[in-house]
Amino acid sequence: MNGGPAFPYVCGEKFDYGTGMSLRDYFAAKAMQTLLLDDNYDFSDRDLIARKAYAFADAMLKERGQ
Repeated sequence: MNGGPAFPYVCGEKFDYGTGMSLRDYFAAKAMQTLLLDDNYDFSDRDLIARKAYAFADAMLKERGQ
């Protein structure tokens, strides 16, 4: 469950789905940006931040039915 590519390469009528980051990675990156803006957050546990970002991404994919 990765949602497919976030930015597939398009050449004419053909999509190349093997390129670019996954939609899951894109969602996680966006979620992480928001998590890092929180001044009250403990940034020492980077693994926890990454897990939370991917938890948000997984919730977004679930909501999309993917």
